Amino acid sequence: MLAITEYREVFLKYLEEKITIKEPANLYEPMVYILGLGGKRLRPVLVLMATEIFEKDYKEALDASLAIEIFHNFSLVHDDIMDDAPLRRGKETVHEKWDINTGILSGDAMLINAYQLFENYEGNTFKELAQLFTKTAMEVCEGQQYDIDFETRDDVSIEDYLKMIEYKTAVLVGASLQMGAIVAGVDEDCKKAIYQFGRLLGIAFQLQDDYLDAFGDPKTFGKQVGGDIIENKKTFLYLKSLEASNEDEAKQLEYLYSIDPEDNSGKIETVKSIFQKSGAAKSTKEEIQKYTKMAFEVLDSISISEEKKKPLRDFGNMLMNRTV
Repeated sequence: MLAITEYREVFLKYLEEKITIKEPANLYEPMVYILGLGGKRLRPVLVLMATEIFEKDYKEALDASLAIEIFHNFSLVHDDIMDDAPLRRGKETVHEKWDINTGILSGDAMLINAYQLFENYEGNTFKELAQLFTKTAMEVCEGQQYDIDFETRDDVSIEDYLKMIEYKTAVLVGASLQMGAIVAGVDEDCKKAIYQFGRLLGIAFQLQDDYLDAFGDPKTFGKQVGGDIIENKKTFLYLKSLEASNEDEAKQLEYLYSIDPEDNSGKIETVKSIFQKSGAAKSTKEEIQKYTKMAFEVLDSISISEEKKKPLRDFGNMLMNRTV
């Protein structure tokens, strides 16, 4: 098996070969642009890793891995339009660099292109990949809608939030691994188990992202620390704080999440202190560990050698110990 960095390099080379600018340029340039902005490339790497873990040549999964990455970036283009976000990975978002109509149309073309890539697989493999992709794409859209709905809801529960991050983030991680298993042609039990491993790891990953947004090191995090607090996002940290705080602190937290001051530094520090004092910061770390442990328990149940499991175990530990 290759190292994670080697899978990433192979994938990026394939991406550059397959996604090129053609006419009409205003449709394809934004696609090349967003796909060239970088990112961790976690999902396509997982597709390739899973294929080889189940003893099939990872090269046979390159089209599936590219489909996952194109779909992920399509969702980012449309998310940025909905959020009116000016920057993505430190660069202008597609709708800012071009315009909203171009962002919508190029995003649509990316989604169609993702489906096209599955046409390179035969028979039952094509059918399974397309069915999983369709199910996952709908769940991602549902997760995005839940996220939008939560902005105006005052009754969001921790259970609601966990469901939202499962749909918006975790199902795509699970699907990435299952696609590798489908290409490898393994049995149903293996496909379901590797999906559950990815889904649980995806939930832990998003909770870690929420934690780092508040308590990450600005030098390594790569985004503005406190961004979720500025945007009044009802994350696990916020919801757990409300649940665990006394009445006065809960009211203060609700008030802070109802204002939008010109200088957010004071708001961020006060909210973070409530997160810590209430025990929500500690509870979030415990929740991350819980979902990671559950993921590894599923991994233990899969009928492959420990040698084959090690790259996935290392990958999970790397995600949970990251600072970016």
